[in-house]
Amino acid sequence: MPKRKQQYWLMKSEPGDFSIEDLERVGTEPWTGVRNYMARNFMLSMHEGDGVLFYHSACKVPGVYGLAEVAGKPYPDPTQFDTSSKYHDETSNPDDPRWWLVDVRYVSTLAEPITLERIRGQQAKLGDDFALTRKGNRLSVLPVSAKQWKIVLGLEGKS
Repeated sequence: MPKRKQQYWLMKSEPGDFSIEDLERVGTEPWTGVRNYMARNFMLSMHEGDGVLFYHSACKVPGVYGLAEVAGKPYPDPTQFDTSSKYHDETSNPDDPRWWLVDVRYVSTLAEPITLERIRGQQAKLGDDFALTRKGNRLSVLPVSAKQWKIVLGLEGKS
């Protein structure tokens, strides 16, 4: 059986809700609360060991603040069934869950963030298909090609 090609992702979190420092502290965390079908479908296609650019959004300096990896197979997001959760979905059925998640495992914190401004400066190299900088794209889970992964990580320490 041929080895599966590693995939790469960018996952956004508001640092006030959950930051790379929080992930470092807990080690592994379920990526709960995704309520967009396209982002959910991306998570359904994830595999253990896939690389994750951990991106802080809705903050003073948005950017990639660390690295993580997918820590297991997708499974139903339990918050969809929890009536006390802000992510509760009364229309979701436990026998046919609508929302899924993956666990994300901490890998490292960058010495300094790779800012959105710096990333935008590499748009020509990243290509028009780089979802983070595509106009109107507000998804919290985005695919990243192997080439784009290398370009973004190559910006580390080049402020």
